[in-house]
Parts: sequence; C-alpha cells; structure tokens
Amino acid sequence: MSYVCKQIQIFRTYFLMNPENIAKALHFTGEHLRQLPEDEKENLFLGAQSKNPWFIPEYSKLAFDHYANWLKEEVLLDWIKPCPSHWKMQQSIGLVLAGNLPLVGFHDVLAVLITGHQAQIKASSQDEVLMDFILQTIIEIEPGLQSQIKKVERLRGMDAVIATGSNNTSRYFETYFSKYPHIIRKNRTSVGVITGHETEEEVLAFYKDMFSFFGLGCRNISKLFLPKGYDPTKLMQLDDPFHDQIHHHKYLNNYEYIKSIYLVNSINHFDNGHYILKEDTGFHSPLSVIYYEFYESIEELSHHLENMKENIQCVVSKDSNLHSAILPGQAQFPSLNDYADNIDTLKFLTNF
Repeated sequence: MSYVCKQIQIFRTYFLMNPENIAKALHFTGEHLRQLPEDEKENLFLGAQSKNPWFIPEYSKLAFDHYANWLKEEVLLDWIKPCPSHWKMQQSIGLVLAGNLPLVGFHDVLAVLITGHQAQIKASSQDEVLMDFILQTIIEIEPGLQSQIKKVERLRGMDAVIATGSNNTSRYFETYFSKYPHIIRKNRTSVGVITGHETEEEVLAFYKDMFSFFGLGCRNISKLFLPKGYDPTKLMQLDDPFHDQIHHHKYLNNYEYIKSIYLVNSINHFDNGHYILKEDTGFHSPLSVIYYEFYESIEELSHHLENMKENIQCVVSKDSNLHSAILPGQAQFPSLNDYADNIDTLKFLTNF
C-alpha cells in the first residue's frame, strides 16, 4: 500500500471515529436492511432456523425488523447525547454474546461501534447466521468500519470485556476476566403484575411478554404477581394467541416433561394444553411454566420487587405506581436506552 493510500486510510478511520459519522454509516446499513427483499429475508430466516430450531422465521423477523429500526441516524444520535464530548481513544472490547434469542447480542456490538471502539466478537454458535449477516452488511455498506469489527474464536489482547452468560458461566467470567474492566451479566428474568382491572386486550398483551420467542429471553415474563383473591384460571379462559407453539417439537418436549413431573409428584398446577400455571415463590420458572404468587398491596409488592431487583430484568404492569414498569405487550421491544441488567453500556465504554 502506498504512503498516500495509507494516509487516506488513516484519515478515513479517524473520520469514522466521529460518532456522528458512525451514526450516518449505520443509518445507511439500516436503510439497506429495512429495504431487503422479502424473499432474501425468508431465505435468511430459514438459514437461521436450520442452525437453531428455536429461531423460527416469525421470531427472527420480529427481532431483525426491530433492530433494523435502531439503525436510524436520529435515533443513534439521541442515544449518545449523554456521552462526554471527548471520548477515549479506540480500545479493543471483548464481547461474549448470548445466543438465546435472534440477534440478542447486537446491542453490545452497536454500543462498541458507536463509541469508536473495536468489537472483538465471540459470537454464540446459536446465533451465527443472523449476526454474521448484520456484521457483513455493515462492512459492505461502510468498509471503513471493518477495522472496528473482528470476529474471533477466543478473546485476546482486549482492553475491556462485556460478557453475557448463565449464573454458572458468569462465575467463570468473573475469574477469567477479573483483570480487565468488565460487565458480566447473569441470568435474569421478568415479572408481570396484574392489577385485576385489566381489559381482555391488556391481559392478552401479557401473553406477548410471556410467550414471544417461546419465553426464552430475560425480558420474557416467567412470574406473575396476582392481587389476593384473583382467580388464576381467568388467565387461561381467554383465547390463547400462542397455543400453536405447542406444535414446536422442542417446546412440546419441555412442556410434556414438566407436566409429567407435576402429575407424578401430585404438584398442584393449572394446565391449558400449551402452558402451565404454578403457584411458586421462585422467579425462574421452567420453560412452558409461568409461576404466580399473590400480593396484598402494590406498596408491599413494590418493596419486595426492589429487594429482588438483582434477579429481575423488567417489571410489566399497567400500574404507574410500580417504578419503571413497562406496559403490557412492550417488553420485547426495548429501546437503545433499555440496558441489560440496568448497566449503562455507553457510560462504561466511555469511562472505563
């Protein structure tokens, strides 16, 4: 490469380090993704499903379309407004991405790119198809961002780490990455609070938060809090919009396994042929099971949830007295400011 070409490349990289210019480049990527022909999307989603049977095209499309809408210049610039005007020099950020939902790790990748750092990405084998497509599209639309995107089998030479895993793997991460500035995420789940005054439409909205993506995400409700005296079977008397999920073989296997355990051990539960309701003080219910618990007052419940906040990703309710509650039906559509584990990723990347 000639001296002039090297200088142009250096200038181009410096130019892209400006967050406004990175936002523009990502905006063009978003435009391309939003205008992708339906047949290309269909082939992409079928490819994702062949790699991971949980990623049915319906859910891949839901995630793909939502994240593509993040890639708008005005949305990205609004996101980075609170960041300091003078950012750190480019650093290498190791990312260990989750793969339980389609593109679930994209927020971390986007945060690293928009702050001008290099993303050293250890992607999940469960989400390689969609993630690789998005990353390759970013590079094709703006080749200058290629230096910021590096897929790896093993993290090396990083300056900081953001890793997401189970409670077991997080203990390993805490030890292995202890010498680096880091964010280590553990298992979390979400809860729904029924007031007893919901319309049928609002109750059905809770179904979206419980069963979209088969209930596999940390933003899926796995536990419902019901007002004392509320009949939990009322929830099952509605026309279950997700009942067809029972025909998915992996979901069905989970459902039948848990059901057989409850029946053999005479454990009280309610069953509608798609999911099971079980009274339980726990938060992390098995797949196809929703725990429920009764509460005396919203004030008492609010205090309880505050004490348990390390286990909770989202609280879903129409009750405005619950701090930071998300309206029913909205849990699976986070904004860029909805940070996993409530840890501000941008603040970490611009201050470590």
